Amino acid sequence: MFDANLTEEEKWRALLTCDPAYEGRFFYGVKTTGIFCRPSCKSKSPKRENVVFFDTAEQARESGLRPCKRCRPDLLEFQPLKEAAVKIKAVCEQYFLDHIRLKEELAELGLSRNRIIQLFHAQYGKTPSEYLNQLRIDSAKVLLADTQNNIQQIALQSGFESLSTFYTQFRKVTGVSPKEYRENIAKRGGIHN
Repeated sequence: MFDANLTEEEKWRALLTCDPAYEGRFFYGVKTTGIFCRPSCKSKSPKRENVVFFDTAEQARESGLRPCKRCRPDLLEFQPLKEAAVKIKAVCEQYFLDHIRLKEELAELGLSRNRIIQLFHAQYGKTPSEYLNQLRIDSAKVLLADTQNNIQQIALQSGFESLSTFYTQFRKVTGVSPKEYRENIAKRGGIHN
């Protein structure tokens, strides 16, 4: 909610420091560019004489300014880091079986490998590799329960590139080997987790 008690000097300092604590308390427009921003916008700092302050985004828009494409003051909630993590997750879910396509699609996001790991971990509490292993193990569990394919076939069909990695990850996630998992399913009448 906007804050009528803020002075122009406080607003100016907040925009110079891109202070997220002032989100929703005011917006600022830049007369020379015709754009308005959130106080936390990371765009280049404008000259003081070109800045005008607004209590709401609607006031800025009514004055003829258009929203910044970087900080999106026209949206109630703008979380680009969360959106990036959601995109990474969607790519993982769609291509976890195809390592080449997975790598290509992640590269299309335009983020470094380290940044992908950071964003994903911040949002989901695990790395993309951990998540991919979980997806692959879940796929393998279904195949172990519902098919007669051998363990090596199931490992490959589930997106694992080596049998040893499959065994290691499967035991790590389930606590049993793939063979023991299949035997346990058979004992319970074919119902899988």
